Amino acid sequence: MDTILVTNAGSSSVKFEVFGVNQAGGLSGQLEGKIEGVGTKPHLTAKSAEGKVLVERTYTNETVPDVPAALRTAASWLRDELHIHPIAVGHRVVHGGSEFDQPVLVTEDVLRRLERYIPLAPLHQPHNLEPIRSIMVNRPGLPQVACFDTAFHRKHPAVADYYAIPESFHAEGIRRYGFHGLSYEYIAARLPEVAPDIAKKRIVVAHLGSGTSMCALKNGQSIESTMGFTALDGLPMGTRAGQIDPGVVLYLIEQKGMSPHEAQRLLYHDCGLKGLSGVSNDMRELEASSDPRAAFAIDYFVYRIALFAGTLAAALGGLDAFVFTAGIGENSAFIRTRVVAKLSWLGLKLDEAANAGGKQLISAPDGAVGVYVIPTDEELMIAQHTLALVKGS
Repeated sequence: MDTILVTNAGSSSVKFEVFGVNQAGGLSGQLEGKIEGVGTKPHLTAKSAEGKVLVERTYTNETVPDVPAALRTAASWLRDELHIHPIAVGHRVVHGGSEFDQPVLVTEDVLRRLERYIPLAPLHQPHNLEPIRSIMVNRPGLPQVACFDTAFHRKHPAVADYYAIPESFHAEGIRRYGFHGLSYEYIAARLPEVAPDIAKKRIVVAHLGSGTSMCALKNGQSIESTMGFTALDGLPMGTRAGQIDPGVVLYLIEQKGMSPHEAQRLLYHDCGLKGLSGVSNDMRELEASSDPRAAFAIDYFVYRIALFAGTLAAALGGLDAFVFTAGIGENSAFIRTRVVAKLSWLGLKLDEAANAGGKQLISAPDGAVGVYVIPTDEELMIAQHTLALVKGS
């Protein structure tokens, strides 16, 4: 059976998933794994689609010193022990800028162009590109596909895409991009199966995880997003501040004497739930904590979700459905309860038993707006795009 390998690389980890391609061209997950702790204590784990543990192995820092080495280690394990030889590799790449509005087969030229967006996504872009560069060197004939978190939002109307700055800056690429597009694209594709009556109507999707954003869907297309030029904007996240007055950044640099690099590090690594609570960036720990700062961080998180939901409903001209997805959205019944309560004015009403039971439809029968929990699958989306490009090339 042909297989597609999907990778998602971070600063100290590489996640991967293998999909099998059946004779009809359909995809099915075969296994998923990760090497984490790169730079400290590299550790490879993987399990089959049925949940069986396939490997649990620790390496030395000398053996796996960086992310490219982690990818080579995972690839060697797949090849030598499981005899998996993928026909192509699909990669999550956070930023495609204004020029990449759909997935693309990677060439040296494409890679060079994607490197220009590193300053716009410093937490993600350089790490996303490292495996691509490594495979180019070690497996130059293996097709690679870059799939972008920004691409799904590229059809926004101009009024949603612009900042109120001179046109020359917009032409250079300073505009609102939006992120988590692969997740929203997957949800848009699932809605006709889950809720065909509202799939093409006015929907707000809340991607609530370590990275957090919301998106307004209409006719299955993104028309507005809470994130903008970078993945710092919008909702508060695990360690990122979310929406903040640009004057705060100027103040940090001019009055507090921070360098741009120090300000960047603060806003990406020490803010959000972590900064507000002083306890943790993990919602599970915040929910379990008795510290009043943890409770305040949760209050703030819920308040901002409700605030942006109103903004997106205004962009849509009303609301027909609300979808929770990603780690917090899929797993925290508590956060869902709090958010729905805040949005009762929009017609949301919770079925508490369905919510507690982890059901897909969690709105009460007499609620005016359908409320759903739909697990996202960005990896499957990447695999589908990769297979389509490889078969079509």
